[in-house]
Amino acid sequence: MLAVWIGLVVGGYSLAGKLDSVTRDGQADYLPASAQSTKVLQAETELPGGENGLLVVVSERSDGLRPGDREAVVRGHAELAQRFGTDADAPPQIVESDDGTALMYTLSLEGDAVAEDAGSTADARQLLTGQPDGLDVYVTGPTPLGADMDEVFDAVDSRLLLATAVVVALLLILTYRSPLLWLVPLASVGVAAITSMGVVYALTQVFDFTITSMSSALLIVLVFGAGTDYALLLVARYREELHRHARPIDAMLAALRGAGPAILASAATVVAGLLCLLAADLNSISSLGPVGAAGIGAALLVMLTLFPALLVLLGRRVFWPFVPRLGAEVRASGSRWARLGELVARRRVVGWVAPLMILGGLALGTIGVNSALPQLDQFARSTPESVTGAKLIEERYPDQGGQPLTVMSRPDHSREVLAAVGSMSGVVSAEIGRTSDDWVEISVIPADSPESAGETATIKQLRENVREVAGEAALVGGPSAEKLDEAETNKSDRNLVMPLILLAVLVILGLLLRAIVAPLVLVATVVVPYFGALGLCNLLFDHVLGFAGMESSVPLIGFLFLVALGVDYNIFLMTRVREEANRHGTVEGTKRGLATTGGVITSAGVVLAATFAVLASLPLVMLVEIGILVAVGVLIDTLVVRSIVVPALTMSLGSRIWWPSKLWRASEDSVDDRV
Repeated sequence: MLAVWIGLVVGGYSLAGKLDSVTRDGQADYLPASAQSTKVLQAETELPGGENGLLVVVSERSDGLRPGDREAVVRGHAELAQRFGTDADAPPQIVESDDGTALMYTLSLEGDAVAEDAGSTADARQLLTGQPDGLDVYVTGPTPLGADMDEVFDAVDSRLLLATAVVVALLLILTYRSPLLWLVPLASVGVAAITSMGVVYALTQVFDFTITSMSSALLIVLVFGAGTDYALLLVARYREELHRHARPIDAMLAALRGAGPAILASAATVVAGLLCLLAADLNSISSLGPVGAAGIGAALLVMLTLFPALLVLLGRRVFWPFVPRLGAEVRASGSRWARLGELVARRRVVGWVAPLMILGGLALGTIGVNSALPQLDQFARSTPESVTGAKLIEERYPDQGGQPLTVMSRPDHSREVLAAVGSMSGVVSAEIGRTSDDWVEISVIPADSPESAGETATIKQLRENVREVAGEAALVGGPSAEKLDEAETNKSDRNLVMPLILLAVLVILGLLLRAIVAPLVLVATVVVPYFGALGLCNLLFDHVLGFAGMESSVPLIGFLFLVALGVDYNIFLMTRVREEANRHGTVEGTKRGLATTGGVITSAGVVLAATFAVLASLPLVMLVEIGILVAVGVLIDTLVVRSIVVPALTMSLGSRIWWPSKLWRASEDSVDDRV
């Protein structure tokens, strides 16, 4: 097995290195496939010059403009126009702010410059460096904003991979307190990460789906988090079996028979939840499904083949200095988890009622969640030049802060569409721009500032008006329309995908536990903590971290991970409880299952929470919010729900929790459950 994996890693390493080459972060890659704004972006590629781009340059002198400042701005405009191939002879439309401190102009970019927006933005900023002292120049607009976002994304994967590996290594060292043992799961998870990236790259060559930097980052976190969890569970069971078997290979076979079904069911639950994302309309969400599923599949394969092989080859000495000895009794009855089980058994109703009431109270924090993070507030910790410039324009030009919208019309409807658009009260101007045989581009300047309630109303009214005169032959897009489509599609995706995830989880739990009541109870115990964590994090994001809102995709991604990964710990606990209940009854079996698995589940939960918390170190609010939400939810799930609520509910229901399986009818259980 070791030889096979060495060959696979050598062969797959080159494929893994190619993943960045197929990662895309264009605006259309994060938009719903069916949205008007997405179709506008596609239609723009058919116009002369390709997709439209726009630079907005604002120059400011805080104590007031001086002689020579306007001439310097005009020279800068000429240099940019010549560099990017636009009409350098056209006179620049330079607008001075009412307070006399700023000058602003816009510059359209050709398609080639838009395709290389990072390079064009950097070149533009470099060309404008030679300005008079005290005159600050900012290059902003849709194209520079996208370039600054790309620059942040480019550094995400390498930084995240290193930080995640360091965090997992430290936690494994603290967990095992062994100079050697921690290296085995860490090396195995590293192999799983390389394998998953190679598999995802190969899938992109066969199937047409989008890989974004967001899904690439979450792939790394998923593989490290889930793979380490599987390793912790298997090592715990392997250590038990080494007390009963002389040969490590026999102990490992017994451990795989005991823990393998739970690990398989856990992986199947997460994969099923991820594949439910394929039903989403949003490109960035639907693409996360196959990417994440490939990562979980790679982690499962490595942890059930390579990882056991390494442990067997290293023998008992890998556990030094805490080497499990043959024949030594495995003591769990005196542990703190056994004592917790006894306490929960005496206070069963309180054990589940009180935590659920507290979580219900935290869920009230979801009231008033603002799931529309403004485009200019997507960056955490540092503010790029494009954002600084855009906010300066809003401040210095309060009556001219409208961001251009794009209306695409078929040529035979262009006059009617232009008239319908130009007559609207929320529109400052509407002009025909580029045309082709198939499309006419109309540039629209709304009266209200970007992503404001007024602008949103204008976009909706625009779409209604052009539909009345042109039907499907006219489309409304642009940056603000894209944000609106993204938020609305996220809402519809949540209504569709969340029930699908719950259904998939219920089916897998039902097949695993061969019962109906237990899956319903266990799913409820992961849904309630999700809303509690969402409410708590909403308050944290708003009042502590000062974020301008919750990014619209965060609730759905958080639900997926907290439900699918939270059910993992239910599976780890309840498969052991069911095993013990067959011999000792449900109440005693629950206490024994908690005493045996409490430590490893807690360790797994802490590792998973810490792994997702690494996302909070990244400079994008969206990833910070996902990381904090999942980390908080996993900790609540591990420390409260799995340790107290689930055992308390199981013991309160007794053998009824296994209905209608044979275990429900077991006569030895009925006596135990009445005690």
